[in-house]
Amino acid sequence: MHETFYDVMRRQGITRRSFLKYCSLAAGALGLSPAFAPKIAHAMETKPRIPVLWLHGLECTCCSESFIRSAHPLAKDVILSMISLDYDDTLMAAAGEQAEAIIEETIEKYDGNYILAVEGNAPLDEDGMYCIIGGKPFVEQLKHAAEHARAIISWGSCASWGCVQAARPNPTRATPTHNVPGLADKPIIKVPGCPPISEVMTAVITYMLTFEQLPSLDNQGRPKMFYSQRIHDKCYRRPHFDAGQFVESFDDEGARRGYCLYKVGCKGPTTYNACSTVRWNGGLSFPIQAGHPCIGCSEDGFWDKGGFYERLSDVRGFGIEANADEIGKVAAAVVGGAAAIHAGVSVVKQITSKGDDA
Repeated sequence: MHETFYDVMRRQGITRRSFLKYCSLAAGALGLSPAFAPKIAHAMETKPRIPVLWLHGLECTCCSESFIRSAHPLAKDVILSMISLDYDDTLMAAAGEQAEAIIEETIEKYDGNYILAVEGNAPLDEDGMYCIIGGKPFVEQLKHAAEHARAIISWGSCASWGCVQAARPNPTRATPTHNVPGLADKPIIKVPGCPPISEVMTAVITYMLTFEQLPSLDNQGRPKMFYSQRIHDKCYRRPHFDAGQFVESFDDEGARRGYCLYKVGCKGPTTYNACSTVRWNGGLSFPIQAGHPCIGCSEDGFWDKGGFYERLSDVRGFGIEANADEIGKVAAAVVGGAAAIHAGVSVVKQITSKGDDA
């Protein structure tokens, strides 16, 4: 009998109360109502852990670093208990031939029932020789593991879009997972970001374990529950954008006042991610809150779309035909017009009052 997530938590000394609290927090992270907490608890108590093969291609390991630091809803000491992480050459104790043998054992034992997590991408030039794992091109390892997987999760922008390795001129022909020949017919979930938010990564796994299906995806293959809104839509600095109040240069008076970072290159208006809602480091902060503009790292080809600190062109506000520069003028005109109207009304009231007194 396969061990469940709840079995592992109990073995680690976690109380029933803490377990139920975790399920409630997990429901919130998934954007579900508290009524779904019992369903998550039932899944954790009865369903076996999901076998996972986690492969690494061309990447910097920032996705793994983010994943293991998830603080909410998963504590770091139980995060790897929810899945059966059978292979991860960064985190596993085994090495060499012993490690590589685990891939074949998992494929044979869980054929068609394991999740393939991919961090990084595959270089296709020179027959894949720019990335060698266990004496073989990574692209061969990827195709072999993908052939028998239930679904594939592309962690981060490297696996989802190609990221810096695939930026022009892309000498190695670094290729995102969904464009690797032979993988097009596999269900692929893209979780982009450089790196993705840790709680977003763990919530995707939680959803698949609870509902035994892939989360609802947008037209680019990203989970809608985390990638359906622009960072700009929920940014706490949005009122400053609408009011035409912008940081003109770093450390100016506008920066000290917390004005909108659009003019110093913020890509929040064109970037779909949960940074402004879920945030980072246990919900503590995110780049814009720390005074740095969004660089759009979760979007396709963000390395090739111009400088990180170059402002976007022609970003509209208020749903009208006005760009960000004009918004400030409109806001000033509205304030000035309101002041004029107020003054006019005051004069009329004074004249009316004098007439009544007479």
